[in-house]
Amino acid sequence: MTIIAVALLMGVAAALYSSVGHGGASAYLGIMALFAVVPEVMRPTALALNLVVAGFGTWRYLRARQFNPRLFLAFAVTAIPMAYLGGRIHVPPEVYRPMLGAVLWFAAARMLWRPRATAARTVRSPSLALSLPGGAVLGLLAGLTGTGGGIFLSPLILLFAWEEPRRTSGVAAAFILVNSIAGLAGQMTLAPSLPPGLPVFVAAVAAGAVAGTWLGMKRLPQAGLLITLGVVLALAGAKLIFT
Repeated sequence: MTIIAVALLMGVAAALYSSVGHGGASAYLGIMALFAVVPEVMRPTALALNLVVAGFGTWRYLRARQFNPRLFLAFAVTAIPMAYLGGRIHVPPEVYRPMLGAVLWFAAARMLWRPRATAARTVRSPSLALSLPGGAVLGLLAGLTGTGGGIFLSPLILLFAWEEPRRTSGVAAAFILVNSIAGLAGQMTLAPSLPPGLPVFVAAVAAGAVAGTWLGMKRLPQAGLLITLGVVLALAGAKLIFT
């Protein structure tokens, strides 16, 4: 019954997060913490589920041509090796969780403030002098926290108007996918454990991803995507601060 309860919660989280191109790792970590899953299991499990949700999202956004390859590469080139490094490092949660949670809450407030005006801004590409070191930082954070880093990249892109919301979701999904692969590879060097209920969790988040990506690509308007992202960031920030 515990496995079923966790799977249902993860499926709902996957639907919400995938609607804005995210994998949902921060939510999976919070759910597992509520059910007292040991930390050695939490990070690799969250990354494995990220592969399912972000992989499906990447495929959907690529097919729909809602993707910016140049923007993706500008951050991913340096993020991937740093995500691997971060996956190999153990940092006490009390060091980074409150700080990152506060950052996410700030980003959430910005997403929820005048979303229509934010969505309508003219986009421009970031310089490589900014995106390459930025990608390295985001990749390291992704590996350290057991997430794909999209929870940090999406608000950054939207705050600085580097892409419109729907294509930002496509970039975030691909960014999360490659960082989750790198982070999980780093975790494997630490001989991680995976839960016996993993196949059930995979089925649940896959179903959530189907529903969430359909909603994000077909039904939510641009401003609606920003509002949804703001809610996702607020939940992720609360998870980091209070879990």
